[in-house]
Amino acid sequence: MYDQAATFSAIGAGVSLGANGTRLMDALGLGPALREVGSDLQRIQFHEWRTGEIFYEHPMGDWYTARFGAPFLGLHRADLQQVLLDAFRATGGEVHLGKRCATIAETPDDVTITFADGTTTTADVLIGADGVRSTVRQHVAGPDEAVFAGMSCFRGLVPIDKVPGGSSMGLTFFLGPTSHLVVYPVRRGELINFVAYTRDAAWTDESWSAKGDATQAVAAFEGFNDTVLTMLGAVEDTGRWALFDREPLRQWSTGRVTLVGDAAHPMLPHAGQGSNQAVEDVAVLAHFLRRDLPVNEALAAYETLRKPRARQLQLGSRGNAKCFQVPDGPEAQARNERLTNLPEMVSWIHAYDAHADLQQSEKVPT
Repeated sequence: MYDQAATFSAIGAGVSLGANGTRLMDALGLGPALREVGSDLQRIQFHEWRTGEIFYEHPMGDWYTARFGAPFLGLHRADLQQVLLDAFRATGGEVHLGKRCATIAETPDDVTITFADGTTTTADVLIGADGVRSTVRQHVAGPDEAVFAGMSCFRGLVPIDKVPGGSSMGLTFFLGPTSHLVVYPVRRGELINFVAYTRDAAWTDESWSAKGDATQAVAAFEGFNDTVLTMLGAVEDTGRWALFDREPLRQWSTGRVTLVGDAAHPMLPHAGQGSNQAVEDVAVLAHFLRRDLPVNEALAAYETLRKPRARQLQLGSRGNAKCFQVPDGPEAQARNERLTNLPEMVSWIHAYDAHADLQQSEKVPT
């Protein structure tokens, strides 16, 4: 594995894994380690933005696991990363840091990557997991145009004792007319992770590592309830990034190069499925690479199976932004009524089993 980062740092961000992701982690034997470092979210709550009043609540925890077959976990990004790195290294995997992909040269027999430091490596197949600004995606599909979504996000982690009501929080939403927050515990409930979205035409930096400021966050959410403002003001390290949208790619693969995760299907975060879809991608890709198939056929089979679901989630994530931010009054009331059907509305996402889908697809005559 080659990564452009010089070192793996504990970026202050949370990651949520629904059952469609955690059941695949269980199949890899990583479930116990993730449960040890994560938080099994016990409830979902939607709050009115000004008063903090709960207008919809539903159990998660045991109910969710019984319904979907695996837990919904809130994880610190660094903890998830460490679990994966430990498992990778335990199998003899090697990690090379400070290796930013500069160019790719592909032949019918292999693919050569040249890094920014001038070194090269040659492999049978290249998997680009290099995110929304993917160099590998440009090799596969050419340059794409990112469209600014007119929204920026503040993110951060706050000790749970500094968040009013933090000990009872599960997957928590605060929904306002032009702003909203998604909040949940991570790291065994020691920290509260928040992502605070606000309409913003000025901030256009898409980088996850860009820094924000707690005072800016508090000002952007003026009028929200005391829980929100206290939490935003208590964070020591605030990140901020702009949201950009992209059209689904027509092509994820060439003969020996393919894409996974945000490199393949960057999506707005409003469905909470970015990390889960990367996990699904890798499970399906690994299946086809293990089979006795030519590389180009394995990559084509992977892409064929994964593209429809990823596209559906990409487009659905766009629509969720309109659901989370609506004017007070009749529109908000109608939205709140729709949310009472939330478990059924999202069941197609969380009940999905990539391994079962693979088994079913192989029963269909080609």
